[in-house]
Amino acid sequence: MIVIIAALIGAIIGGTLAKKRGGQLLDIIQYTGIYALAFGLLGLIATLALDRFIF
Repeated sequence: MIVIIAALIGAIIGGTLAKKRGGQLLDIIQYTGIYALAFGLLGLIATLALDRFIF
C-alpha cells in the first residue's frame, strides 16, 4: 500500500515539475515515470523496514 501511494505521489511531483520547467509531452511522461519509479522504490524500502521492525 505504501509503495502504490509513494509511486502515485512521485508521478504527480514528476509531472508537475516537468510541466513547470516547460517540458514537452515526452519530457512530462519521462519525468512522471522516473519519479514514480524512484518514489516507489523508496516506498518499498520503507515498507520492508516497517515490516522488519514491527513484526
